[in-house]
Amino acid sequence: MTTSLDQLKPGESGRIDGFSGSAPGRLLEMGLLPGTVVEVVRLAPLGDPMDLKVRGFHLSLRKKEAAHIIVLRS
Repeated sequence: MTTSLDQLKPGESGRIDGFSGSAPGRLLEMGLLPGTVVEVVRLAPLGDPMDLKVRGFHLSLRKKEAAHIIVLRS
């Protein structure tokens, strides 16, 4: 089932399937490549940003940016 990354809850993970909207240049530079597994570790107290675990490191990403990442739920 595909969804956007911002819809995942803490503890859930998914495999990046692609991107929507504008060119994902900055996201690709951060290691968010198609096929990469991403786990949502936690959300900030007000829900933004998201703490993600990607390729063994933690990455903070705003929900606005995460909404452009299409993932397949694991």
